[in-house]
Amino acid sequence: MPFDRITESTPITLGIVGTGIMGRGIAQIAAQAGIQVLLYDSNPTAAVKALGEIRTTLHRLFEKGKLSQTSVDSTLACLTSINELAGLAICDFVVEAIFENLDAKWQVIRDLEGIVGSNCIIATNTSSLSVTSIAAAATRPDRIAGWHFFNPVPLMKVVEIIPGLRTQDQVTNNLATLSQRIGHYPVRCQDTPGFIVNHAGRGYVTEALRIVSEGIADFATVDRILRDGLGFRMGPFELLDLTGLDVSHPVMEQIYHQFYQEPRFRPSPITRQRLDGGVLGRKTGLGFYTYKNGIQLVDDEIAIQGHIPESLWLAPDVDAPLAQITELAARHKGLSVAVGGVPSVQALCVVFPMGEDVTDSIARYQLHPERTVALDPITPFNKRRTLMKNPLTAENALASAYELFSSDGVPVSVIKESAGFVAQRVIASIVNIASDIAQQRLATPNDIDMAVRLGLGYPQGPLSWGTSIGPSRIVRILENMNEFYGDPRYRVSPWLKRRMRLNISLNESGGAQ
Repeated sequence: MPFDRITESTPITLGIVGTGIMGRGIAQIAAQAGIQVLLYDSNPTAAVKALGEIRTTLHRLFEKGKLSQTSVDSTLACLTSINELAGLAICDFVVEAIFENLDAKWQVIRDLEGIVGSNCIIATNTSSLSVTSIAAAATRPDRIAGWHFFNPVPLMKVVEIIPGLRTQDQVTNNLATLSQRIGHYPVRCQDTPGFIVNHAGRGYVTEALRIVSEGIADFATVDRILRDGLGFRMGPFELLDLTGLDVSHPVMEQIYHQFYQEPRFRPSPITRQRLDGGVLGRKTGLGFYTYKNGIQLVDDEIAIQGHIPESLWLAPDVDAPLAQITELAARHKGLSVAVGGVPSVQALCVVFPMGEDVTDSIARYQLHPERTVALDPITPFNKRRTLMKNPLTAENALASAYELFSSDGVPVSVIKESAGFVAQRVIASIVNIASDIAQQRLATPNDIDMAVRLGLGYPQGPLSWGTSIGPSRIVRILENMNEFYGDPRYRVSPWLKRRMRLNISLNESGGAQ
């Protein structure tokens, strides 16, 4: 049967099955929007406890001046706990927010179908299970859809709406309208492992783990480069410690296997070993960092002592920040700078590879490896600079490079040789995965960007980011890395490659491809 279209003013009663942290969060934002909410939990005391915790949260918001007493009272008036599932018979929508177990969700769906009316929409807040699989237990799979919120629900202002194979369009349309009413941005995606956010977020952590596994840099250095250089709120290893490896690693394995061992999503033995050893992160006081009383302990960066070089040679690469380096060098009297040509015998040589390593540049320009280092040109020059040495870089040459590039107070990280530096590898992986989500029509470019920006807190949506950096640069990084490693995890998405060739923005729908 067709579903009626709801509007911004349609009276709605929302039922919630499962009153854990996700169920409570959904209940709170719905009630704050004036929607009548019924809370049910199979644990007889859990729903009442959830109401008490919501009440406490609302009073804290009042004390901080973020809610008026009237808002608190009206919100609490919209919340009711019930002892029997049958009490949800009057609901227009019901969302199950129980634990991630397919058999348990099937049982909830079957029970609800025997209770709710024929025009009631049933949603699942699953984060890792197929909506189509959940709906397979229903006699009416056409009214079941995914409605995936993020923790903490009141603060994470995005929700994924996922139809199963047989879901009616009006079901997802009504969920989108309801999402907007409760103050969340609805993004629509197809029923695929990880949906948008957990799918698109694979590049950040998995590539960082790959970098560490190659001995290129330690955890803290990778975090500093990505946090300071690219503007992420947290480094990947800080993020893993926050979520806990008991949560993060199983998700990595699930998505990898659900995509039939797609190389882009390959997990790392590093997190498997730490999970097995109980080194989970903040919750255990020990993760990639040590925590004392909840405070992260991290060693200060070790500065490299050296002398400003007398002569500086810069590779004439198109991506090199030549003007900024020349301006920095001009602060040091007696330092001569040459761009291209044959370097003098005492010159410190600086190259700017994109997806390549120092050795490639040494061969291209026929440089002396002992006096050659690389500077990552992709991160903003005034944020954090990354120097890469090669196996033959002399200690005094590296120290001179460090002294020069840190002389204006901008922090400098030093890494071992890698095709693609740290920032290049991670941002290219993020953009490439997002491009493939768009290529597969799993979501629109705008919804991909909004979901990732709001759901993961990235500085930009991945497709917008790829556009601002330049699709040609992203493609060059990936192609060079793919050639170097011979690993299909770095193969370029058709979406990205075609748009680069046609000079089309990555974050606009623009045409059939």
